[in-house]
Order: sequence, then structure tokens, then C-alpha cells
Amino acid sequence: MKLHSTATQQYQTVTAYDENGIEINLIPFDYSLVVLPEIKPAPWPVTSFDALTAENFEQINAIEPDVVILGTGATQRFVHPRLTASLTSRRIGVECMDNQAACRTYNILMAEGRKVALALIL
Repeated sequence: MKLHSTATQQYQTVTAYDENGIEINLIPFDYSLVVLPEIKPAPWPVTSFDALTAENFEQINAIEPDVVILGTGATQRFVHPRLTASLTSRRIGVECMDNQAACRTYNILMAEGRKVALALIL
């Protein structure tokens, strides 16, 4: 799905996505990554939902977002609370959704000025 450009172009904006990857500011990515509005996308060493570990969420915890949008792939799946305990103990919300919903939600929260992290499993 192609998305329309907005006045948020100075930020890391999802400009397109499909089942094989994502574009951030028109740059394609085909691997799991973490995206924040003001920080360049970073690779996230997650190969599948079933491979998630608590250490994967420590990388996100270090950047101190207000909320984490976890894209779990083609379908919505829910992560076990023990994996996200480092985030929730600091009152950082974690929302799980399929990748398409995660991309749309990230763009909305980013445009509102929230410090949101998109953690996308590709």
C-alpha cells in the first residue's frame, strides 16, 4: 500500500508497506527494524515472532519511547508479558498488531508528536 506524503517529512515516516517489506521515507527495508520519528531506522535482530526474547526489548527500552507498536507479521499475535517486563515496569506501553496496522498506527502517533517506537518483524 502506498501512503500519501505529509508535512512530517523531516521525521522517519512509513511511506509504503506490503507483506515483503516497508519503506521509510521512500527507502525500502526487507528486514526487521526499529523506527523512531527522529532516529534513523535500526536493524532489529528478530527473525520471527517465535524468536522474540526479553533481550530484543532491551534494545527498545534503551531508547526510552513513550509507547511501542509491535508489528507481529501478517497476523496479530500477542507477546508474553515476561518478554516486555522491562518496558512495562517503566510504564512504557506495548501494543501488538499486524504489520499493516502497526505502520498506520505509528504514522498517526508520530504525526501527533508522540515518542513512539515501531518494532516491526519482517
